[in-house]
Amino acid sequence: MRRRKRITGSVCMILILSLIISLVGLSGCGKASSSGGKLHKVRLNEVAHSIFYAPQYVAIEKGYFKDEGIDLELTTGFGADKTTTALVSGDADIGFMGPEATVYLYNEGNDDYLVNFAQLTQRAGNFVVSRENKDDFKWEDLKDKEVIGGRIGGMPEMVFEYVLKKHNIDPAKDIKLVQNIDFANTSGAFVGGTGDYTVEFEPSATLIEEQGEGYVVASVGTESGYVPYTAYSCRQSYLSEHKELLQAFTRAIEKGQQFVKDHTAAEIAKVIAPQFPDTDITTIEKILTRYMDQDTFKENTLFEEDSFVLIQDILEEAGELSERVDYDKLVTTEFSEDR
Repeated sequence: MRRRKRITGSVCMILILSLIISLVGLSGCGKASSSGGKLHKVRLNEVAHSIFYAPQYVAIEKGYFKDEGIDLELTTGFGADKTTTALVSGDADIGFMGPEATVYLYNEGNDDYLVNFAQLTQRAGNFVVSRENKDDFKWEDLKDKEVIGGRIGGMPEMVFEYVLKKHNIDPAKDIKLVQNIDFANTSGAFVGGTGDYTVEFEPSATLIEEQGEGYVVASVGTESGYVPYTAYSCRQSYLSEHKELLQAFTRAIEKGQQFVKDHTAAEIAKVIAPQFPDTDITTIEKILTRYMDQDTFKENTLFEEDSFVLIQDILEEAGELSERVDYDKLVTTEFSEDR
């Protein structure tokens, strides 16, 4: 009887040791997805942190990236030039910005050029903000006025100039464009007294309104029509080596797009609010409504050829295109079509 107790005690000790070893082993396995697999780190550099990119933040907050086995590390570049630099230097795996940057890099002769593999938005996301409340604003009101624009050669500035030309306004002669202010500081410069108008993304445009420092009087996106304003790109080498990972990334983004398509601005605002802790949820809802009313968000990630042709038309008209690039060279739809 005594011997049996000793045996039982030994078995218990073995079981306890086995459990401890198992727990230690699990703690060293790294992060795991909800399906039980190990998460793969993906470093995403976004051009700006804006409610304009709501489907992306839905995908983050709803856990769609984790569901696809991705541990997403998000950083903000504050400008397509900086996001491009992060990609080229290897500090980021995927860039989220205007596709014009991929054209520039290719035409510079970079061997490991950037390829666009998914599109998120289909309209410009910036708005014209005036110091005066103009219910009857006309684009011609910008003539002879000082306007804070965007970086020369950047998508926001080129689409803005594209709209000006549609209204027979010469950006170089008819208005005084201020283009020496960093992207992140334009709203602060306007509030500080620079310019009669400024062209701003959200939430900056609405926050200027709420501070009583200006009024949103026009949408660049409504005037420009459908434009492939922002897309995801990566180095050609990364694409060839990480196809399954990019497929998973694209699926997560499309889940975010579908959520936005199927839900109200109020419901989306609740989901993405943690991404904008300094912005009141009613303001987030207001901004989302503004974007949704102008059909800003794509319902899938497919980057179509007509859109790529249009973006090069805009670049050419702005005098920023040295040579046209074939669609098949800088755009792949393999991840969008394989659904």
